[in-house]
Amino acid sequence: MTSKNIVVLISGRGTNLEALLNAAADERWEDTPGARVAAVISNRGDAAGLAIARKFGIPWHVVLHTEFGSRESFDEALARTVDRYAPALVVLAGFMRVLTPGFVRRYEGRLVNIHPSLLPLFPGLHTHRKALAAGVRVHGATVHFVSPDVDNGAIIAQAVVPVRPEDDEASLAARVLEEEHRLLPRAVKLVLEGRVRCENERVVLDRVGADELALLAP
Repeated sequence: MTSKNIVVLISGRGTNLEALLNAAADERWEDTPGARVAAVISNRGDAAGLAIARKFGIPWHVVLHTEFGSRESFDEALARTVDRYAPALVVLAGFMRVLTPGFVRRYEGRLVNIHPSLLPLFPGLHTHRKALAAGVRVHGATVHFVSPDVDNGAIIAQAVVPVRPEDDEASLAARVLEEEHRLLPRAVKLVLEGRVRCENERVVLDRVGADELALLAP
């Protein structure tokens, strides 16, 4: 069996990491032989998600960005750690660092991110606040291939939640996060199976149903 190693990069709570680990451990990934989270790497030593890695017995590493004098030198050290696991896929799951073009090119086609908005709407930070301020009626999350431009890569899949009249930033964020936990494992599985790939900055689909790419919250 060929291993399909996933390396997950985190900076904080690690709830999407946990969703991936739960998916890899149950029947949802039985038809994706060799798929496994091989390592977790954080740029913060106090990231709560490291405790999740320990709970699941996953090797973990800390590469502190504060110890490097430039983004390039940090990214090179990060890549050396990533490459120890020969990843089929590198997943940014709440990794709060802007990666250099060199790092992105190194993992082109196998570097994905989850972002808490319906891209191309609301890239960057504070997405739920921006959605409420804009008065949109739906909001959500996007899994996309990473490009050198932040939050601008080819879209793999999206999840949509309604914006309710009584919503505040916290309540909206909580509902979007629930959908992120459903969306990310599904999108990662599609990429590992080769049913979704990126060519010339566009997503190419193979035997993928529309219901696999768009999740609608009840």
